[in-house]
Amino acid sequence: MHAWLCENPVGVEALTWKELPTPSPQAGQVLIRIEAASLNFPDLLIVQNKYQMKPDLPFVPGSEYAGVIEAVGEGVTHLKVGQSVACLSGTGGFGTHTLAPAKLCMPLPAGFPAVDAAAFIMIYATSHHALIDRAALKAGETVLVLGAAGGVGTAAIQIAKAAGARVIAAASTDEKCALCKSLGADETINYTTQNMREVLKTLTEGKGPDVIYDPVGGDFAEPAFRSIAWRGRYLVVGFAAGPIPALPFNLALLKGASIVGVFWGDFARREPQANAAMMAELAQWYAQGKVKPAIDRTMPMSDLKAAYAHMGSRGVMGKLVMVN
Repeated sequence: MHAWLCENPVGVEALTWKELPTPSPQAGQVLIRIEAASLNFPDLLIVQNKYQMKPDLPFVPGSEYAGVIEAVGEGVTHLKVGQSVACLSGTGGFGTHTLAPAKLCMPLPAGFPAVDAAAFIMIYATSHHALIDRAALKAGETVLVLGAAGGVGTAAIQIAKAAGARVIAAASTDEKCALCKSLGADETINYTTQNMREVLKTLTEGKGPDVIYDPVGGDFAEPAFRSIAWRGRYLVVGFAAGPIPALPFNLALLKGASIVGVFWGDFARREPQANAAMMAELAQWYAQGKVKPAIDRTMPMSDLKAAYAHMGSRGVMGKLVMVN
């Protein structure tokens, strides 16, 4: 097998494409021949030693991937050789093969292509857990999605629409806003050229959004929170902009609003049955056409460094997927 190896987590430039022995699965593991692996923001942080999870060195980055099972370890009875699966295991995806915990593998129904499957779990699980579970989003409510053209943002648009909400998508370019419209957003805000608070006031007739989905953080967090509706829910999803914002607590008091943390990974670990039910519903939604990953582009696995550069330029719309 071949894989991109991180032996020194000082950045993307230190990754090397190496031939490695193809491993055999141990108890509870499966060997997957990787067909596609998506690039997520944590995949950039982890090779820079900036992510909360710090794997032992050396490791193969690539948190999310899809492929075909080539071997199963002892005790694995619910998966079989030849079966197509998707997996989000945190590492291992940027190669031709990987070992994965069988319990983390999502069996793929017929008609679920590897490129979509490799771009599915992280963004849809995060967004469904955020909007449906943590925010208890109801039909007829208004959702503001920040960073709406990114991976989790595009998923949030589709899930909010599936739940019957009105969606206002905020992004940094007109091209990104057009993508959001094509995914079902009712209104868009280009926060590079428009005053977000003024546009929100107009679009919501002064009421503000009921739910704010924020995977960005940075400078837009406070103006967005100042616009939130009475009893609004502000979803803290991530900090793609870099700086972690500090919100004045009096704003929550004045709006009767909630600041709600979203940590899907720990939800999946602590509440596995609830997570499994959620993933089953999302697979149904995919089959019904309610959700479908927006794919920015596919690139050969050998072009991983160029893919990282594209993601770092903030030019990605939807998901970037590496293919073997």
